[in-house]
Amino acid sequence: MFRSFNLSCLHSLKPCSRYLKKPDKLSFDGQLRIPPHTSTCGSRFFRSISDDFCVPNSIRELKERLFAGDRRSLAQSITLIESKNPDRRREGQYILSEAMNYLAERETRTGTYTFRVGLSGPPGAGKSTFIEALGTRLIGLVPWVSDLPEQAQKGPYGKRGSNEPVPVPTENHRVAVLAVDPSSVTTGGSLLADKTRMYELSRHENAYVRPSPSGGNLGGVARSTNETVLICEAAGFDVVLVETVGESSLIVNFLCCVGQSEIAVADMVDLFILLIPPAGGDELQGIKRGIVEYADIVVVNKADGDLIAPARRIAAEYSNALKYQRMRRPNWRPQVMLASSYTGAGIVEFWNRVLEFKEMQIASKELQSVRKKQMKVSFLIFPLLKSNHREH
Repeated sequence: MFRSFNLSCLHSLKPCSRYLKKPDKLSFDGQLRIPPHTSTCGSRFFRSISDDFCVPNSIRELKERLFAGDRRSLAQSITLIESKNPDRRREGQYILSEAMNYLAERETRTGTYTFRVGLSGPPGAGKSTFIEALGTRLIGLVPWVSDLPEQAQKGPYGKRGSNEPVPVPTENHRVAVLAVDPSSVTTGGSLLADKTRMYELSRHENAYVRPSPSGGNLGGVARSTNETVLICEAAGFDVVLVETVGESSLIVNFLCCVGQSEIAVADMVDLFILLIPPAGGDELQGIKRGIVEYADIVVVNKADGDLIAPARRIAAEYSNALKYQRMRRPNWRPQVMLASSYTGAGIVEFWNRVLEFKEMQIASKELQSVRKKQMKVSFLIFPLLKSNHREH
């Protein structure tokens, strides 16, 4: 049944035997069987890998500390998942299976969902700085409204000419950031410099920043990004931000079309954000197929100082261009916003728009269906396809 795939990336991960009989879904080549997300095995949502090997007590204790929200245990768990050592990888898969059961039971019991946001854009668009500005406000470290003159909540950031006060979020969150840095084509190394731009966020106890090398994987994400998202949610982080490699680095890896390879993250998250800098092209760029048609919100960043005028122009051109694209979601039309990571202007409006999107997804039950699709491809399909592509 698995004859066309190299299963070395999964090591000893074994799905429940009942899933191997007559599954409901097939993979892209029609051979790999995918277990339905809603199926259960006994009283558990997923079979624990502890049924197949003896789990050390230290790993069981690590799991308990992880579920208690310990950041050090979270880092150790992610290291096990990213490891290429068969024994360490097996321990990581045990923690992952337990985390999936824990999350499924928690969602069933409480009916609450975490929220996953993916951010992509060309290098220089300010993705890491934007995450720092947003994350520090989500955890309550920085006030949402600043006293800077450029922080006035009107004009280019809200409704033009509107003097109405913008609602300010009051709820604090626990934020996890997964930043993927490009790996060198020649040496395979990665600088992992995104975390240096998130200095305040990375030090706070209610935030966790994890930089990872892309390792030459397609899609703008790392090999274990899906699993890492689940582990962060099991540790109690209710907002997960995934920053992709960036478009131009994929050209270096000889990809044929800029942006089209970055859409893998759109299948891992609930909301997909495209960040672009001012003077990022004319309205034809918005009509071009690729990453733009997957974006739920387009943010023109660095809209401050002398760049406000070009940022307004780019936002207007993208707004006009997106009118001609077919809606990807039945209840949501992609929107274009301005923001400044430096002054904080537009950050409040952006998060209010995110909350509006989340409420729409929950009300229409789209979020539940999106999660089921994410679970079907999260830790089985993506690792197999990436491993198979690199080795063949």
